[in-house]
Amino acid sequence: MTLKNSCDACLETLYGLRRFGIILGLSTIRKILEGLGNPQNRFESIHVAGTNGKGSVASALSSILNAAGYKTGLYTSPHLVRFNERCCIGGRQISDKAVVESCEAIRRVHHGDREPTFFEFATAMAFHEFARQQVDWAVVETGMGGRLDATNIIRPAVSIISNISLEHQMHLGNNLAQIASEKGGIIKKNVPVVTGAKQKSVISVLREIARKRSARFYRFGEHFRIRRDGDGAFTYFGIDHTWRDLHSGLKGTHQMENAALALAACEVLRRDGTRVPLRHIRDGLAQNRWPGRLEFVSESPLVLLDGAHNLTAARILARFLSEELSDRKITLVVGILDDKPHKDMLGCLLPLCDKAIITSPRIGRALPPEELYATAKDGIEDIKIIPDVRLAVRHAIRTASPHEDAVCVAGSLYVVGEAKEALDGHF
Repeated sequence: MTLKNSCDACLETLYGLRRFGIILGLSTIRKILEGLGNPQNRFESIHVAGTNGKGSVASALSSILNAAGYKTGLYTSPHLVRFNERCCIGGRQISDKAVVESCEAIRRVHHGDREPTFFEFATAMAFHEFARQQVDWAVVETGMGGRLDATNIIRPAVSIISNISLEHQMHLGNNLAQIASEKGGIIKKNVPVVTGAKQKSVISVLREIARKRSARFYRFGEHFRIRRDGDGAFTYFGIDHTWRDLHSGLKGTHQMENAALALAACEVLRRDGTRVPLRHIRDGLAQNRWPGRLEFVSESPLVLLDGAHNLTAARILARFLSEELSDRKITLVVGILDDKPHKDMLGCLLPLCDKAIITSPRIGRALPPEELYATAKDGIEDIKIIPDVRLAVRHAIRTASPHEDAVCVAGSLYVVGEAKEALDGHF
């Protein structure tokens, strides 16, 4: 069997685990990792949770640690095109050979009383590969929540909770305080925590968890802040330092706040003895890339990909479109999952667009295009349904003026992933 066939077979088995759905809890992942010799204990780690921005924060920290000379692993989800994207080392996706070897290693160990979920299996693969390749650091993004998330088996040097809003209420709780309690579950005893939370109820919950666990607590706006200086530069007023003329490699003014969380985490690491020189912080932050988030993939016509997978993210995208693309006629290609507030999301985006194409990603949780259309048709005149994301994106590009129009693909990271796949080699 060729390597490609072996990798495809492993991934087919892995994707088959999605039939078990989402099962929160640590007993199964703990059993798997014990069978592997607890690989998660063989490297230093940083744990990142939150509703929005956690991937951007995680990738920034990974980029900074790489620039500082550390061999760094980055574990994120979901992937956009290839499974390998979830597990990167030194800024590069792991190889198909590594996927096969880590998959087979997990299959050989006892899983406990039930089969692992897709996310549990993938998390174990990442930790196994990080240990096998002897990374110095791993930056680990939670999948959902925190307290019972499969990643919450690590003991990090610092925990980060980017922000919190209503999401996954079936699993995490019906109000912000309950969701904050779940995400605050990543806070460990005597492990510092950095957060960008803004709501009083959320801050109160997180601060109390930190107090009970004797964890130093640092909050954006209280212990550290930023000042936007124009031309994409900003100044960071930190816990111990003031750093000027910083630049993020990611687009959007909101990325400066995400960068501030990464910078605060760097200060915590420095306080605790980790060598992270300022020149490497600058370089790593400027070099940071995070696909599918305000990502321009073409200039003629202008094509923008942004996950915008919940209401907060949709508002951020809407602000970017109004500030940066107000001189363009925008075609929105949009598909949304069934657990998202699609009416409010469309309400943010449609007023800024001239055309809309309603589509649907292949994942089973996608909202039927007809339901999206029923909401969208009252907000925009030029609208059509093209269920296949690949065909929807290509139609939008084919009918766009090369210099006057823009195509924006949004509503779900799954839609963005299929769009990237469709555009591979197109430009």
